[in-house]
Amino acid sequence: MTSCGIVGLPNVGKSTLFNALTGNQVDAANYPFCTIDPNIGTVPVPDERLPILSKMSGSKKIIPAVTTFVDIAGLVEGASSGEGLGNQFLTNIRETDAIVHVVRCFEGDVIHVNGGVDPLRDIEVINIELVLSDLQMVGNVLPRLEKNARGNKEALLVIDLLKKVQSHLNENKPVRSLFLTDEERALLQIYPFLTAKKVLYLANIGEEDLPGMNNLYVERVRAYALAEGNEVVPICAKLESELAQLEEKDRQELLESLGLKEPGLNRLIKAAFKMLGLINFLTTGEQETRAWTIKAYTKAPEAAGKIHGDLQKGFIRAEVVSFDDMVKYGNRNGTREAGRLRSEGKDYVVQDGDVIVFLHN
Repeated sequence: MTSCGIVGLPNVGKSTLFNALTGNQVDAANYPFCTIDPNIGTVPVPDERLPILSKMSGSKKIIPAVTTFVDIAGLVEGASSGEGLGNQFLTNIRETDAIVHVVRCFEGDVIHVNGGVDPLRDIEVINIELVLSDLQMVGNVLPRLEKNARGNKEALLVIDLLKKVQSHLNENKPVRSLFLTDEERALLQIYPFLTAKKVLYLANIGEEDLPGMNNLYVERVRAYALAEGNEVVPICAKLESELAQLEEKDRQELLESLGLKEPGLNRLIKAAFKMLGLINFLTTGEQETRAWTIKAYTKAPEAAGKIHGDLQKGFIRAEVVSFDDMVKYGNRNGTREAGRLRSEGKDYVVQDGDVIVFLHN
């Protein structure tokens, strides 16, 4: 299962955010290092299509897609050399698939580890520590490879590639910004570079900035992220934590009173899901309506294998209807009569929102 590590400096709102995401109440006290071990939460991915399909099919239950978030304790300057609890936390980040970088964009009474609110400074502190950690890894790996590389062409290729990465890191640039061929990416896969991971910036704002979710700090983070090709999701973690404690009706009333259409957490989860390169195909029937998670560009047999290995082994074809056509024509029979149900073979690339029945031996 894919996962996103929630990172940031101490007291930027990471644990408050995690509490809201999962309902798993970790200690969000107002002091550094309140989270010692990574807290892991699996959360449902909001998908408005599921209840609609469930109603059509009279399903007994709905099973949404899920994604995993890991609350990693606050990093501080010097983490790469063991400051704070740095080495342990950097290892925890290394084990995740992508990073949600929480940046404080609100004033207030909560103590800031560096004295004042400056989101770009905070981003740079974290990024430098990740770069230094990656440089440390390259520095450890290269001598061993060079010692045993004589006559080994592939090893020599890897050495040259790691030196290219090292040079890029020495310019304080993340690995993800380095142009690599597909072959080079494949060679680097065994090296878990922290700065190779995709990043989603979460701008933690104050309640006074709702519903527009903009302030000068957020705009600075947006400009920084845009230059990197990354996305920013503004959220008021304090509000999200309050919303998580309310019943659905009360939650909707509070959102409407603030001029918001949905909780910010919905936007975060969807954005993280997209960042990981994931999509959902759907199945629906009397027993259940369910979202199945696959990587984008997955072909039909591999998608069938998500449901059961036997479906992939004995794959014959996939009967595919788009979600929009299911809604338009009322059910699968309606789409068949309208000529909108498609029979797809082994080379079909599954699309997000496809409603599929797999036929197999």
